[in-house]
Amino acid sequence: MTDPERLIRDLFAAYLGNDRQRVADALADDFRFTSPFDDDLDKAAYFGRCWKDTGWIARHDIERIFVRGDEAFVTYLCLATDGRSFRNTEFFSFAGGKVRRIEVYFGAARQDGRFLPQSR
Repeated sequence: MTDPERLIRDLFAAYLGNDRQRVADALADDFRFTSPFDDDLDKAAYFGRCWKDTGWIARHDIERIFVRGDEAFVTYLCLATDGRSFRNTEFFSFAGGKVRRIEVYFGAARQDGRFLPQSR
């Protein structure tokens, strides 16, 4: 059985390395993605709509991962190359050693240590 925490860490490393194939290989064929901007996207729609060159990411600092069975929460701080940062929490579901579902919950954006209010 695949270790969910290792799978999450490997997935974040693949994003940082801009390795689309490695990310695709980690996602189940019936993968679904939801965020405040995206409702229940399938794998093809996720890559078509959400995948971008990740060169703008300086690093991800994974702050915590909680795993229970075939589900996990991860909270991370993403630091951009331009000084912006944001903290998100994602809920993962796993099946067959792959990521079956990710639900993203956005946190506040920051730049140079200051809160950036979001437009409504």
